[in-house]
Amino acid sequence: MAPSNHKISILVLFCILSIFATIPKSCARIGDFDEYLQKRANQSLEEAVEAFNPNPEDLTDEFNKQVGEALISENVTRRHLGESGCVATNPIDRCWRCDPNWAKNRKRLADCAQGFGYRATGGKMGKYYLVTDPTDEEFDHPKPGTLRYAVIQTEPLWIIFKHHMVIRLKKELIFTSDKTIDGRGVEVHIAYGAGFTLQFVHNVIIHNIWIHNIVQTSGGMIRDTLEHIGIRTTSDGDGINVYSSNNIWIDHVSLSKGTDGLIDVIEGSTAVTISNCKFNHHNDVMLLGANDASSKDALMQVTVAFNRFGKGLIQRMPRCRWGFFHVVNNDYSEWELYAIGGSAHPTIISQGNRFRASKNPYTKEVTKRDYATKSEWMQWQWRSEGDKFMNGAFFTEAGPPLKHTRNPLTKQNLIKFQPGEFVGTLTRYSGALKCRVGRPC
Repeated sequence: MAPSNHKISILVLFCILSIFATIPKSCARIGDFDEYLQKRANQSLEEAVEAFNPNPEDLTDEFNKQVGEALISENVTRRHLGESGCVATNPIDRCWRCDPNWAKNRKRLADCAQGFGYRATGGKMGKYYLVTDPTDEEFDHPKPGTLRYAVIQTEPLWIIFKHHMVIRLKKELIFTSDKTIDGRGVEVHIAYGAGFTLQFVHNVIIHNIWIHNIVQTSGGMIRDTLEHIGIRTTSDGDGINVYSSNNIWIDHVSLSKGTDGLIDVIEGSTAVTISNCKFNHHNDVMLLGANDASSKDALMQVTVAFNRFGKGLIQRMPRCRWGFFHVVNNDYSEWELYAIGGSAHPTIISQGNRFRASKNPYTKEVTKRDYATKSEWMQWQWRSEGDKFMNGAFFTEAGPPLKHTRNPLTKQNLIKFQPGEFVGTLTRYSGALKCRVGRPC
C-alpha cells in the first residue's frame, strides 16, 4: 500500500492501536516475569508515539535546506583556513567542528542534531562524568570510573574519557536515558567483546568512538539501571542495538567487523539519526525494522546522512521495514550484494547519494525487495532524487513521486538537497575524528 500522507496516517493509527493490544506478547521475548521491564516497555511505547512525526516529508525538506546552506557557506569557511585550519562541509559539522574551544564547549554538540533524531540532547542537562578505567569486570555492581558504571546512572550525564582506551565489554552494555558518549580528544575503542544496547530508553547521543570486532558474549545477571538487575540471554554481537527507544543520535562513529549487525534499530524505535559514520568490512551493516510481522515499526522514522559505506561491505545499507527512511548524501562504494533493501512496504527516500557499483555485473542494482511480488512492491514508495550512479549502478524506483510541501519548521520554501556529485565533500570527515584540545576538531 503506497504510504501517501493520508494513507500513512491511517496505517499508523491502526498500528498504534495494534501495538497497545499486543504489548504483553511483544515483551515476552525480553522477560516474561519481569514487571520492571514490562513497565519500561509501556513507557517507551508512549514516548515513541509522542516522538513520531505525522508529516515526515516536512522534516526531510528541512534537512535538505540545511545541507544547501552548509555547502553555500563552505567557500566562506575556506577563506578563514589560515585562521582556523577547519572546513566543516555539512550542516551537522558546521554547528560545532570549527570551534577551537570545543573541549570547553562540549555540550554545544547537543544543539547540532538534524533529521529525525534532531531532538536528541543526550546528557546536556546533566554533569560531566569522566571514565578513567577501561576494565569491565563487575556486572551486578559496576565499578565507579568505568563506562558501565556511567551508563546505568539515573541522572543525565555527559560521559567523557580521561585518556586513550580500548574497552572490551565482557557483556552487553545497557544504557539508561539521557546520556551522551563523547569520545572527542582521545581514541576510545569498543572492541573484541560485546556492544551497546539501548533498550526502552530515550535521548541518547553516541559520538566519536570506534566500534569494531564485536562478538557474541554470554548472558547472565546484568544491572541495567541503579534500581534493576535482570537476566540477559547471549548477546547477538551487534555494535549498537536500538530496541524500543527514541530520540537517538549516532554521529561520527567508525564501525566494522561484528558478529551480527553494526547498527540495528528495531521494535518500535523512532526519531533516530545516523550521521557522519564510516562503515567497513561487514556483512549485515544496518537493520532498520525487526521483522515483517512487527507492525509497531510503522512508527519508525530514521535519517541516514553523510555516512561512508566503504570497503568490504556486503548488504543492508540499510535494510528497512515498515517505517519512513530518509537516506541522504551518503557515499556507497562497491557493495557485494545490494546497498538499500527492504520488505513490509517501507517508504525509502534516497536523495543526493553517490552509488559506485563494483565490477561484478550481478550487483549493479542499488535496491533489493524481499518477500513480495513485483505487483506488491511497485506500490511501495522508493524514490531517488539527485543520486549519482557510477560504474553501471542503478536504482529501481517504485510508488508515487515525491510531493514537497511548504516547511512548517522554517516557513520558507525548500532549498533542494545537494546532488550526488557533492557527496565527496559532504562525507569528507565521516567516521571518528582525531580531535586535539585547543584546535578545531
